[in-house]
Amino acid sequence: MEIQLTQYSHGAGCGCKIAPAVLDQILHSNAPKALFPQLLVGTESKDDAAVYDQGDGTCIISTTDFFMPIVDDPATFGAIASVNAISDVYAMGGEPMMAIAILGWPVNKIPAEVAKEVLEGSRRVCRMANIPLAGGHSIDSPEPIFGLAVTGKVRKEHLKQNNTARPGSKLYLTKKVGIGIITTAQKKGIVKPAHLEAAVDSMLTLNKMGAVYGKLPYVSALTDVTGFGLLGHLSEVCEGSGLSAEISFSKVPVFDFLDEYLAQKSWPGGTTRNWDSYGHKISALTDAQRMVLADPQTSGGLLIAVDPAAAGEFEKLNREHGLELQSFGQLVAPRDKVVIVNP
Repeated sequence: MEIQLTQYSHGAGCGCKIAPAVLDQILHSNAPKALFPQLLVGTESKDDAAVYDQGDGTCIISTTDFFMPIVDDPATFGAIASVNAISDVYAMGGEPMMAIAILGWPVNKIPAEVAKEVLEGSRRVCRMANIPLAGGHSIDSPEPIFGLAVTGKVRKEHLKQNNTARPGSKLYLTKKVGIGIITTAQKKGIVKPAHLEAAVDSMLTLNKMGAVYGKLPYVSALTDVTGFGLLGHLSEVCEGSGLSAEISFSKVPVFDFLDEYLAQKSWPGGTTRNWDSYGHKISALTDAQRMVLADPQTSGGLLIAVDPAAAGEFEKLNREHGLELQSFGQLVAPRDKVVIVNP
């Protein structure tokens, strides 16, 4: 019997993430904050990973990410979940060192052999990232869950954060938007194979360029775009940096076949939860713009803020690494809305 993993979970990939507004409630605490001077990045900011200063010019990066199946094939699920988790290290400008697995498995519903395939997919990605999958922990759970806890490293001067952007910076994104729309179409049984393949290829691409961007002094802020959608993660950059953003919807990199799925009402529930959390901070949008820009991304691209004087150099560097990037907006002084979306 062929196992279709997406039929065993109520959500898919980063679409499972708790909505930003609800997460804020969960994380809020009135307890006194312990002072750890070596902790450069913790829960005070909405960044991608924790960062600990070792005092010798190097920092340790620590992160974890896990979710329910985004695709039916177990090895591909394990691979995507691993690429997604490792991305948080790259999003801090760092390099991964090792990973440990997080596995929840409904042992009475899905054979253990299928879980083994999930782990094999993860091992393949870890080899691509040149790190060991060094251990992990597993539980019996009602739905399949997989992810990694990843340890990385970065030179202190190369550390990038999502709340350090400078006004005037140009905005770039390294992957196309629309993953949630496509994978929802898969779950509905209406996706075209070529479209699903394009989405999977994107999700399987490691964000290794983050370690390169970390060394660039003209990159003022860096993050990755995952479950909160482009608007959610861009809002975090803006609010953390005390800025607003003006973006051109026509320049945002998106899969060029999304309209046919939007016409069939193929979008994940996470899109609505995202918009309910931060829609009041965004300028007026069409329905299609909202469904694309608030779409939860799984293993999405890196969002980069670049000094405008270095935009040409930055684009040339990316072309040398096989990426054709164009700016889709810029950061500006604070406005009445956090993100202003133009046609």
